[in-house]
Amino acid sequence: MVVDVGTSPQQHDRYKWTALTNTTAAVFMSALDGSIVLIALPAIFNGIRLDPLAPGSIAYLLWMIMGYRLVQAVLVVSVGRLGDMYGRVRIYNAGFAVFTVASVLLSFDPFLGAHGALWLIGWRLLQAVGGSMLQANSAAILTDAFPAEQRGFALGINQVAALAGMFIGLVAGGLLTAWDWRAVFWVNVPVGIFGTAWAYRKLRETGQRGGGRVDWWGNATFGIGLSALLVAVTYGLQPYGAHTMGWTNPLVLGLGFSGIALLAVFLLIETRVAAPMIELSLFRLRAFTAGNLAGLAISIGRGGMQFILIIWLQGIWLPLHGYDYIDAPLWAGIFLLPLTAGFLLAGPVSGYLSDRFGSRGLATWGSILFAATFVGLILLPTDFSYWSFAVLIALNGVASGMFGSPNSSSIMGSVPARQRGAASGMRSTFQNSGTALSIGVFFALMIAGLASSLPDALNTGLQQHGVSAAVAHQVAGLPPVATLFAAQLGINPIQHLLQPTGALSSLSAGQVADLTGRQFFPHLISSAFHDGLVVVFAVGAALALLAALASALRGRPRPEKGKA
Repeated sequence: MVVDVGTSPQQHDRYKWTALTNTTAAVFMSALDGSIVLIALPAIFNGIRLDPLAPGSIAYLLWMIMGYRLVQAVLVVSVGRLGDMYGRVRIYNAGFAVFTVASVLLSFDPFLGAHGALWLIGWRLLQAVGGSMLQANSAAILTDAFPAEQRGFALGINQVAALAGMFIGLVAGGLLTAWDWRAVFWVNVPVGIFGTAWAYRKLRETGQRGGGRVDWWGNATFGIGLSALLVAVTYGLQPYGAHTMGWTNPLVLGLGFSGIALLAVFLLIETRVAAPMIELSLFRLRAFTAGNLAGLAISIGRGGMQFILIIWLQGIWLPLHGYDYIDAPLWAGIFLLPLTAGFLLAGPVSGYLSDRFGSRGLATWGSILFAATFVGLILLPTDFSYWSFAVLIALNGVASGMFGSPNSSSIMGSVPARQRGAASGMRSTFQNSGTALSIGVFFALMIAGLASSLPDALNTGLQQHGVSAAVAHQVAGLPPVATLFAAQLGINPIQHLLQPTGALSSLSAGQVADLTGRQFFPHLISSAFHDGLVVVFAVGAALALLAALASALRGRPRPEKGKA
């Protein structure tokens, strides 16, 4: 039923802007927290006195990076369905409160070492539960509140807030950790408290609620199956035995196959229960299916690109241009600002244009431009001219904005009003799963490329600078995942690799300066990194073209019948 009966047009007009500002603040905060930790990781692990690159600590590092996205990917459909049943605003408001409480608990970590890391990971997972409740229902609340002719603009603002939060977090993390590592969690507390109070006071149910029962078996098989699959990706990136990665690990294989099997069982259950968690009939809607497929492809490409660009800047370009490794995370965020600017410029404009001219053309051409920027990045030399790089990433941001807002509007406008919560959850699941999968896919491609050439280059380079053959061979045989993470964390990779061996103490001051300076590692890794980069960005371009094809074939959404 519709709950806001009796409101005047003026009151409804005021309410829709209240819904837009509150949900925009919420999704920005949730997305910001998903990325702010990436830059803050060195300060966080230093604060709890734990070496993130120690063999036993890489799992903590990966869970800090991927745990938040994993939980969001798993939960958004379920909490979106709960919003359809019991009220989207009710679930959304509860999510604001959960997110805020978790932020407070994160900032008061009482432990050090592994226990400190587990405290942070645990409350980050709870924070992701709150973020899921916000993400899953925000688009549905906006779709209920705005008429069809303004919906693209509203969802565009919301989508840009989410995407901008991802990249602004890269800068905010560097700035806040210069003060205190706990500040990356404090920043959410005042916004969360104000936003929660504001949401409970001002938001109201304006859409249809479907009632019904909870699909417990569907929720269980979907949640456990997707979790198993994403956890397998997480552990597949870690070394196993003599292998550089863990894809042959029986645990990874077992989790991967179990996850796929459970998801197959989930699909079978959904065809047989009276009140399914996901209405599979929604996938008969061409605009819904094509939009989600395109969104998944773009999310995988965008998430992988984010990590590769950070490593490229922090591990190679910034040191070559005189920046210390310890300062590289902050400057990487600053040099990526054109990407954020592209989002902020194109998102609202494309949302407005999609209301006037439709979603298909904008989403299709946005995807094509997205693919073209990947080709442009492939053609750049490793030590590029910054302005060429800035133009390409700005265009990439524009392309994402062109695609994101119209795609979201097309998906949400194609479904019946009573199923908008579940549809919003599925849209978020595809997006978050794509981001989580991109880390596994692109890191695996990059690590595989480095593993074929980096050990020989490292072994030769170290011996040429006075390191003994035994130590050089030992260090060159270490898994390249540690080298990649060192570059991402703003840690001097060569110093980090050599310090435990004691080799630096036996070298002259000049040899130590050469090895641990700003030139040796970037020159050493440049060729192998660029080979891997070509593969990674070629896959990204192919995914973008797949998104363009899906967008072109989505058709026109059916006109709505009545007011939601």
